[in-house]
Amino acid sequence: MSVNKEEQINSILEIYDLTAHKREVIYSEIGHFEAPNWSRNDEYLLLNSDGHLFKLGLKSREKKNVDTGFAKDLNNDHGISPDGTQIVISSADEVPAKDKEQWLTSKIYLLPASGGAPEIVTPKDPSFWHGWSPDAKTLVYTAKRNDSFDIYSIGLNGGEEIRLTDGKWLDDGPDYSHDGKYIYYNSMRSGSMEIWRMNADGSQKIQLTNDVYSNWFPHPSPDGSSFVFLSYLKNQGDAHPPMKKVALRLYDLETKTITTLCKFTGGQGSINVPSWSPDGKRFAFVSYEEN
Repeated sequence: MSVNKEEQINSILEIYDLTAHKREVIYSEIGHFEAPNWSRNDEYLLLNSDGHLFKLGLKSREKKNVDTGFAKDLNNDHGISPDGTQIVISSADEVPAKDKEQWLTSKIYLLPASGGAPEIVTPKDPSFWHGWSPDAKTLVYTAKRNDSFDIYSIGLNGGEEIRLTDGKWLDDGPDYSHDGKYIYYNSMRSGSMEIWRMNADGSQKIQLTNDVYSNWFPHPSPDGSSFVFLSYLKNQGDAHPPMKKVALRLYDLETKTITTLCKFTGGQGSINVPSWSPDGKRFAFVSYEEN
């Protein structure tokens, strides 16, 4: 009898405390879950697992399903609105489109934070959400149009999507600064995967990291002083696979210095989406163990 590989993985939800400089395990289970978001009311973490969305209570440590209506094939690109009243998800079609891999049918939807019927935001696919502007008016995401994966934004009050990057290399992982002025992202533009920053309108692109690691998913802190990001300790090219040796590192925006916070087995699913606590003193991430 074959054994499901995911059943052999232990997923571990952790919180890193920047004040105490230590990590704390708050939940684990045999199976695969990913990508925590920290709720605005400091009550729960949002997670995805097996195409579904869950809330894990920070006090109860209980995991409860979130109703996502017809959207039943969610990936790990989801988040919570600035006021905490809505959730954004990225979900593939239930039935794959003809001659297209199912993950390439991913579209972005909105639904109430309590769960409910999703409303389409990006009719074009594939689209993978990553950031919500602080004024709650705009989403930023990675999308493949023609043969290129680039970063786009779209207004929630209507209108067409706006292309913010345009190159033959991969641009991914966009997230807004606390004031909405900048978008941080990772890019292969230099020939290796590094962290970049651009203005919210896509202008003035600046490379921020330059080292031997593959650097992904920058998430600016709520106070604007730093951003946390994921580094693969061995170069992965433009891929971000799971179950690799990785580190979480902190980039100080004033001094431009980088501090390694912790190392573990992870990668895809560890910190794909914004996961800072509202007070900016902690953030959540997922590490993994093979059983």
